[in-house]
Amino acid sequence: MKEKIAILTEVGFEEVELTSPKEALEKQGYEVHIISPNEKSKIKSWNHTDWGKEFDVDVAVEEADPADYVGVILPGGVINPDKLRVSEESIAFIDHFVQTNKLIAAICHGPLILTENGFVKDKKLTSVNNIKTDLVHAGGQWEDSEVVIDKNLITSRTPEDLDAFNNAINSYLSNKN
Repeated sequence: MKEKIAILTEVGFEEVELTSPKEALEKQGYEVHIISPNEKSKIKSWNHTDWGKEFDVDVAVEEADPADYVGVILPGGVINPDKLRVSEESIAFIDHFVQTNKLIAAICHGPLILTENGFVKDKKLTSVNNIKTDLVHAGGQWEDSEVVIDKNLITSRTPEDLDAFNNAINSYLSNKN
């Protein structure tokens, strides 16, 4: 049976920040599920400067069992994390990964949701510069690097860092097995 990875997202995620890690993980043999609190079966991406493609939601967050997954990926996009951070079910889903020290990987604006459960306090991390202040105010130790790894937390800044982000995720998961 394949190990599963969750991509937790909402409407307005940056398209390539979902598609690139998903493809990289599937190439490594993982089963990747798009999970969302969105009540529709599809969610629309953001593609750089305008709306992008629609993607099927594999599992509603309310129905997803986080224990089934070895990690969670949090893509960025401006709209997506702002919607996720007010979803109690999404915060509870992420809390499982925090409490069990499973992989949490977030890119661009994605780390913003981690401020809701206090997870960034005393963590080394990076993000798009736009949310640096939010992460620092939440107690995070922000740095301007293409990828930052702090135990089970992997973060990156922007789509330009996706190769480093995907490699760090694959390396982390390979060393866990």
